Amino acid sequence: MIIRSLALEEIKLRDWWRIFLRELPSGFALGCILGVIGIVRILLWQFFGIAGGYGPHYLLVAFTVAIALVGVVTFGSLAGSMLPFVLRRFGFDPASASAPFVATLVDVTGLSIYFYVALLMLRGTLL
Repeated sequence: MIIRSLALEEIKLRDWWRIFLRELPSGFALGCILGVIGIVRILLWQFFGIAGGYGPHYLLVAFTVAIALVGVVTFGSLAGSMLPFVLRRFGFDPASASAPFVATLVDVTGLSIYFYVALLMLRGTLL
């Protein structure tokens, strides 16, 4: 929708801040919803002993997954909405380049966010 709005000149490059402020809470809210689903899933697997459970530190694992999901989804939402502005600013066509860049950027940074959160949360217990 951002690419279409840029192409139709419904929004300009200077509107990036307004788009950023609109996408931030929606990405955060979606991340929180998915984080709660992640916590529930881990607690259910632990409670029912599916696949052996997660061990004595299952709550740390659950909160690690939840916090990482919030970070990844929020970043993905912001990257997906801001990258067309960046590409347009540097003279590239946002329509042809956004999808591969967003997918690659979100995948790589998503793993980085998850491992960094895991390092911070699980240091001294599982790491």
